[in-house]
Amino acid sequence: MAVENVVEPKAAALSGVARVLVHRGKLQPKVAEDLIRVAKEKKTSFIAELVGSGTMPASELAYTLAHALAVPLLDLAAVDAQRLPRNLLDAKLVAEHRVLPLGRRGVRLFLAGADPTDQELIERIKFATQLAPEYVVVEYDKLSKLIEAANTTTSQALESMASDDFDFEVTEETAEAAPAEVTSDVEDAPVVRFLQKMLVDAINMRASDLHFEPYELNYRVRFRVDGELREITQPPIGIKDKLASRIKVISRLDISEKRVPQDGRMKLRFGSKSIDFRVSTLPTLFGEKIVIRILDPSSAKLGIEALGYEPEEKERLLASVQRPYGMVLVTGPTGSGKTVSLYTCLNLLNQPGVNISTVEDPAEINLPGINQVNVNDKAGLTFSAALKAFLRQDPDIIMLGEIRDLETADIAIKAAQTGHLVLSTLHTNDAPSTLTRLLNMGVAPFNVASSLLLITAQRLVRRLCENCKAPADYPREALLKAGFTELDLSDTSWQPYRPVGCPSCNNGYRGRVGLYQAMPITEAIQRLILAGGTAVDIAVQAQREGVRDLRQSGLLKVRRGVTSIEEVVSATNE
Repeated sequence: MAVENVVEPKAAALSGVARVLVHRGKLQPKVAEDLIRVAKEKKTSFIAELVGSGTMPASELAYTLAHALAVPLLDLAAVDAQRLPRNLLDAKLVAEHRVLPLGRRGVRLFLAGADPTDQELIERIKFATQLAPEYVVVEYDKLSKLIEAANTTTSQALESMASDDFDFEVTEETAEAAPAEVTSDVEDAPVVRFLQKMLVDAINMRASDLHFEPYELNYRVRFRVDGELREITQPPIGIKDKLASRIKVISRLDISEKRVPQDGRMKLRFGSKSIDFRVSTLPTLFGEKIVIRILDPSSAKLGIEALGYEPEEKERLLASVQRPYGMVLVTGPTGSGKTVSLYTCLNLLNQPGVNISTVEDPAEINLPGINQVNVNDKAGLTFSAALKAFLRQDPDIIMLGEIRDLETADIAIKAAQTGHLVLSTLHTNDAPSTLTRLLNMGVAPFNVASSLLLITAQRLVRRLCENCKAPADYPREALLKAGFTELDLSDTSWQPYRPVGCPSCNNGYRGRVGLYQAMPITEAIQRLILAGGTAVDIAVQAQREGVRDLRQSGLLKVRRGVTSIEEVVSATNE
């Protein structure tokens, strides 16, 4: 592409971009000569020196060249860097001449660059690619950033993400799980270091889960902190297979199998304690999504006070689990803290003179002194099969991970009726509906009424940060709609609080607390069960006996400044 033939005498000695700028009156010849001299001394380009010195903004330079030479102008901010073609040009040529391929159409190759007067470069590209280059002018600073980002290797990106020092190591038990020849294939130092960094960060942030999610154009890592998923980083998409293989190796999974879901676990040492991780892989359209759940054994040893039970709820629960036989059910949706509640009870009951057996899918927290069994459907070790075996093992207390079908429910109820304390879970919304769920499964009303001691339904809500929470001024109508009574609002001794946010919390919240509905099966409720009463009838009777529902339990914590109204309404909006 030719520059104007008629130029001023002062610009005759100049060439290329400098000549165009002087001719257009954008640059004095003396300034242009000085910039050319400095560029030669520094072994850089004239444009790099022109923009770098602040003599002319990159945007003005691009506009001037495009207008003077009748070349298209493009804003690189509107370009998706992930969709740019790769391997059309040699990386060395791209880095040296600051030119970037935008795409190819037939024999035409569209190039983005800041110097459309560089005919020598055009000819080199034409010879190397056997394509017809078509130039598009872009801003030099944006072009440089895009090229540098593209030239950053995966290893460099991962090393920068995992630059912090940490004390973290694989336990011998987990390390021995992987054959040396397999491990060597996935011992990519940046990937190993990145994974360890993510695990350490998750533990320090009190996360419950880590999500590694591959998509078509990016790879995302998210942590679930206080029940809320937060995006942490987006590592290079090229590491997804190596990272999946690394996680599989230390989780004792088959690294060659990528077509079906797999479940495993790993044990890693963090400081002075070992922490278990449950690993789940899932094939997706663009790779394997991996979720790692952090299983901290110390959570089962917090004590029942730390879970958030009110005094009367705690008293009902302790009275039930200390009975010699019967059944206690913990209900709620996935992620509502049922497992921690059950393990807390087991930890209280775990004495040298008591035989405790559990069957779970899988066992999440390892408790010394308790016989824990993992369900293995392929081998025929189901919940019902394990329960039948337990009854021949002289148990005192049985913990069943979940009641899923009539057979399991029948065996559990028979165990509760024959001198054993049975603890289990169900996925129901509240305590009264648990009774109708058992009846709908086919369990006889007499067996339900005679074996159940207590049903506790629960939810988890985020706890307000004590450092930054602030008094909230809600309209009276909103408080009444949330469930407060006129009597509650006439009491001026309490004040609702709202989240604010500070460096020590997560958007105004830190940690979680439970909402509980602890409903003992009294004689009145037993009569309702035998008479075919509905969940509504049972709920009304429970209210008469002083049992709070989940919303009332949450509003009590709002009055005490533990959580916010928004959290309670969100968790109990059924």
